[in-house]
Amino acid sequence: MTLSVQEYLRADATALAELVSGGEVSAAELLALATTQLQRLNPMLNAVNLPMLPQAQQRVQESLKGPLAGVPLLIKDSIQDYAGLPTSNGSRGFRHAIPARHSTVVQRLLDAGAVIIGKTNTPELALKGFTEPAAFGITRNPWDLSRTPGGSSGGSAAAVAAGIVPMAGANDGGGSTRIPAACCGLFGLRPSRGRVPAGPAVSEVWEGASSDLVVSRSVRDAALALDVLSGPACGDPFAIAVPAMPFARTMAREPGQLRVAFCTESPLGTDVHPEAVVAVRNAAKLLASLGHDVVEDRPLYDGPALARCYLEMYFGQVAATLADARAAGARSADFELTTRLLEAFGKASHAGAYVRSHRRWNVFARALGEFHERYDLFLTPTLACPPVGHEHTVMPAGQQRILSFLLNTGVLGAMARLGLMEKPLADLSRQNLSYVPFTQLANLTGTPAMSVPLHWTSEGLPLGVQFIGPFGSESLLLQLAHQLEGAQPWMHRMPALAHPR
Repeated sequence: MTLSVQEYLRADATALAELVSGGEVSAAELLALATTQLQRLNPMLNAVNLPMLPQAQQRVQESLKGPLAGVPLLIKDSIQDYAGLPTSNGSRGFRHAIPARHSTVVQRLLDAGAVIIGKTNTPELALKGFTEPAAFGITRNPWDLSRTPGGSSGGSAAAVAAGIVPMAGANDGGGSTRIPAACCGLFGLRPSRGRVPAGPAVSEVWEGASSDLVVSRSVRDAALALDVLSGPACGDPFAIAVPAMPFARTMAREPGQLRVAFCTESPLGTDVHPEAVVAVRNAAKLLASLGHDVVEDRPLYDGPALARCYLEMYFGQVAATLADARAAGARSADFELTTRLLEAFGKASHAGAYVRSHRRWNVFARALGEFHERYDLFLTPTLACPPVGHEHTVMPAGQQRILSFLLNTGVLGAMARLGLMEKPLADLSRQNLSYVPFTQLANLTGTPAMSVPLHWTSEGLPLGVQFIGPFGSESLLLQLAHQLEGAQPWMHRMPALAHPR
């Protein structure tokens, strides 16, 4: 059997693995198809910043075994280390950072037989909800090249949505799997804290706020990836009990009648686009039609306080990361202005203030836990608006000049140390997260959440909706997603450029 490009595009990773396992197609043939798509589309999208075709060619000559045997995949150029190749984290400051060992995620993908064909673009240090690093350039949304694919797993989402590969590695420390999934019409699941090990080079990423998995076109691919990637690794700080049945099997079960609460109001009090409101309300109607009990309600937590705690974690993490980079030989000029601004705030913060901020995460977790005593799931928009144009992601030149002056003269750091930046920091929280105010709740509480591609705007742009579940409820989320996928299929809805002319 010779697989055509159109047949390749209609298949998810699970189906491709079945074809290889049954001897109907070879790993080399799948690699040739993926390579053709990569070479045709990446010049337009800039989704892959490090092709790994020589490694992939060598890989398909091996005897591949496992549930992903022969399937071409991509990994994210952040956290997901591939031994001998740089993990640049979207930054010039890490271009010479060559890990000696594969990350657990990469090793488990390889052990499952996957063929990794490259690393995907990400904003510097995976810090933004769009993917435009100075080191590697703008990644474009295949549904509209003038718009962002989201971030920080924007390269992975753009590649999967365009049909280069059926799924790609992602991680989510503030929405970085769910945001690009919502922008690109994909399914994106963020697992519970500790479900998928991030090591061995790191312990818990961002105080445990970040989780690894994939973006995919089908729910069953995400379930398969979770089966492949989950489970404790040596040296992990803690382990979640392995479920009695694989996620790929429990996913196919009916979820039963669920109690779902929904809310379309931003926790920051900022604007929510009418399309995002419609997306949630239509999802609520679909849930009701499937027999679920749906009401309008929300957990009682302080949204601006959560945003501030989230940014304070950013400040400290960026300061520590840049300190490590400088110790390894990086220079300030290797990092973008925004990154150095975050570093300045982190260096001005006191250790006690950082710990006090981190302790507040417990308040949000308790509030969400009490909410889940009444409701199985919480439904919100994933994004506050449809994917924005690239021009909206650029800091105005005047603002850049002022901030550069304050930063380079040391005035900014001095003001922060004197406590004169409280109002600007509150404004920064509100401004920077107004596009994505719904996603950080799951990160700081360690709970699983997913973006489901149930809505396309009047302009034909994807706009996903988010479901948050209690800690450890990945099976329930997957079951509901599978049910929604059956009721309102999306996998074969692809942008026009995915198909060769």
